[in-house]
This record gives sequence, C-alpha cells and structure tokens, in this order.
Amino acid sequence: MGGARLDKTFSINGTRTTTLSSDSVLALSTGDPTLYEPFWQKMGEKCKVEIDSVALMSYFSDMKNVCWFLEPELGDSIKRLHHVVGNAVTDDRHIVMGTGSTQLFQAALYALTTPAGPEPVSIVSSAPYYSSYPEVVQILRSGLYKWAGDAYAFDKDEPYIEVVNTPNNPDGTTREAVVKNGNGKGKLIYDFAYYWPQYTAITSAADHDIMLFTLSKCTGHAGSRIGWALVKDKNIAQKMIEYITISSIGISKESQIRAAKIIGVLCDGCQNVGSKESENFFEFSRNLMVKRWQKLSEALQHSKCFTVSKHPREHCLFTGEFTETQPGFAWLKCKEDIEDCFEFLKGLKIIGRGGKFFGVDPKFARVSLMSREEEFNQFIERILSIKGISNGH
Repeated sequence: MGGARLDKTFSINGTRTTTLSSDSVLALSTGDPTLYEPFWQKMGEKCKVEIDSVALMSYFSDMKNVCWFLEPELGDSIKRLHHVVGNAVTDDRHIVMGTGSTQLFQAALYALTTPAGPEPVSIVSSAPYYSSYPEVVQILRSGLYKWAGDAYAFDKDEPYIEVVNTPNNPDGTTREAVVKNGNGKGKLIYDFAYYWPQYTAITSAADHDIMLFTLSKCTGHAGSRIGWALVKDKNIAQKMIEYITISSIGISKESQIRAAKIIGVLCDGCQNVGSKESENFFEFSRNLMVKRWQKLSEALQHSKCFTVSKHPREHCLFTGEFTETQPGFAWLKCKEDIEDCFEFLKGLKIIGRGGKFFGVDPKFARVSLMSREEEFNQFIERILSIKGISNGH
C-alpha cells in the first residue's frame, strides 16, 4: 500500500528503500507518508528507545486516568505538541488513545449513538469526503448508524452525525459543518489529521467537542498506529474507551513510548529555533511540500490535461508568516473529454483513487504526494510525458 511495484527492495537502518524502473506501476492511492524518512534518519540516536524485557507487561498504564491505557509520558507529550503548534485546545479535555484515528472514528460513532434509538443514526460528510468514511461506517452493518452520504444533500429532520475533515482529504480545503436544518439533532466529529504546519496555516487553536488526530500525518510514523482524540465530555470519552477496550483492550504500550520520544524530539527542535541544535521538523516538511507542489504545478501547466484547486494564503500562527495550503494529496480534475481520471492515470501506470470513492464525478482522482522522492519524481516525469492526448486515450 502506498508504494510501487519494485525492481529491488533493501533495508538501510530498518528503512526499506526501493529502486524503480521506468515501467514500474506507481501505487499512489494511499497516504503512506514515507517522504519524511530523510528527516528522521538524520535524528539517529536522538529518537532511540530501549525497552527492558520486563517493562510494559501489564494491560494497565494509569488507573487514575479516564483513558487507563494511556501512558502518562505520551499524554504529556501530546499536550506539549499542541501547545507548541497551537492547533488545538487541550485544557479541560480527555485524551483518548486509539490504534490510529480510524479506530477513534469508530469509537466516536459508537459513543454518540449508544444507547441505540429506533432507527440507525445517519452519518454524513460534505463531498468530496474522505473515502474511508463510508467504508468504516458500513463494514459492520451496525444497527446503531448508517452512511447517508453528502452532508450538503442531507435534509432530514432526524438525528445525524456530521464528520468535518479539515483540511479536507482529498482536496485540502478548509471545512466547517454544513448541515443547517437538523433542528438541534446533529452531533459533530472533527477530523484534524492534516491540521499541521506542513500542510496548512495554523489559524487558531481548534476548540470542538470531539477532535481526532493521528501521528501518521503529523510526524510520518504511520507504522506505529497511534491516534488520539481530544474529548470535552467525560461520558463520551468513557464510551469511546469502552469501545476500544472491547475491540482491542487498549493499544500498544511500545508504540506509545516510541511516539512520546518522537514527539519530544520534534518539540525540542521547534523550541530551539536559531540554536545549533535546532532541527525543526515542521520547517523541513513544509519546505518539502512546497517544493513538491511547485514541481507538480509546473508539470500540470505543461501537460494541460489536469486542473487542481487554488488555495488562499492565510496567516499561520505557528510560523508567523502568510502561507498557502500544500495538501498531502493532489486532487486532480481531468480537462475536456477525459471522462475517467482514474483510468487515464492508470494508462500512465499511476494508480490513484477515483472520484466516485469520494462521492463525486469520476473526472476527479486523488494522487498521494507523500511517497519517497524517487516515486514522486517518476510521477512528475509521467505527467510531463503526456502529449497530444484526446478522447480519453
């Protein structure tokens, strides 16, 4: 997932490195954030964690905490991270840990729909919505809730939950809740997976009842499977923890200890700006995303087959500068008579994800910009190779 068909695969210090040929299939349908590997390779021993064989054997971490499986040092690191970045309020919030934000999304749905009503609660999100939302909602065929599609089209006088993904995956736009006629029957879940300085301007500290975050899109450590929710209501937090307890009896302590170390190193780098020891991850990753978007924009101008959305420049409280959104995905729209963007890209041996999975026209497709440098450069080369294409061929 998120990689490519490889000619060679080898490992350097535990990092899998790939060699591609010009006819390799580029699998860019998922957001596997391997572009950040060079930064963490430079960190070396700073992020090293040693765990004794007798450590972390118990299920329990802190029985005084509502989230009893949260390692205290990770809880402190998460609060510090949000304080350093300024992207979310943590005061008077309960931190609920999950195996990535996907499990937390499921936990939040459970918490907001129990006890069950006479009919399943409708789950909506404004299109184009994150393609995994309908998959997660529908996989268990739950009697508690059901997928109801595009929030813009929802006009029923019944209970509903709206998922607000901002910056939005796939198109990078800033989102707010859009359902207006719920007569107070609606509840909100905010998904802030990409509300980090490398992708967008931090314009305020988010302050909502349920806010989801994930380590994978913050630092790039997707394999650790660490997500967290900031939850205002204790009862909701307890129900979410009940779901996670039943489904996985907490989450990996080893992953939590590693995440705490990584977040600590990240925060140290941000707070030591200007010193010889400064290694600002967000500066590194922001510059990387800017360069990738510059290359992509130039390639798209050359190919004349696609368009992408323009994003406004906003003042970022973290950097103190006006910055433009640089999403982790390119949300491509085919021009003229190319009807299916996914199939068109497939002809170039680029596997993206088609618009229908996001609730919109197949003229759209999402392509990840978070792959390793070699894969990204191959992607750009193939876009530049497009010449004289018409009738979708």
